Amino acid sequence: MKPLSQMNVIPFIDVMLVLLAVVLTTATFVAQGKIPVALPGATQAEPLPDRRSLELTIDAVGQLYLEEQAITISELDEQLVDLEADAHLLLRVDEATAFRHFVAVVDLLKARGMENLSIVTKRGAG
Repeated sequence: MKPLSQMNVIPFIDVMLVLLAVVLTTATFVAQGKIPVALPGATQAEPLPDRRSLELTIDAVGQLYLEEQAITISELDEQLVDLEADAHLLLRVDEATAFRHFVAVVDLLKARGMENLSIVTKRGAG
């Protein structure tokens, strides 16, 4: 058997490249601090209110997030039971989202009597 005169660094490099990919992927998410959505444009957009709001987000594939935590529509329904009807909600919806996801959330909010809702858009025509 031949003695090992040098260390094989290829597995080490493979592990480091995987770690680099993970860091770069999470760094983008952390830098934004939000679920990435492409907001639709609106020429009549108004500034968001300064008060504390509960944030709902629907991404491009229709995944629902409550305060950046993935949630289903039935779980959202359970969470809304604890909120007062006048609680302010911010709804961020990706412009590529199927309209049925938006309608399902708005329908649920209306059923709970929660009509204090702001739909977040970017300023200017989409």
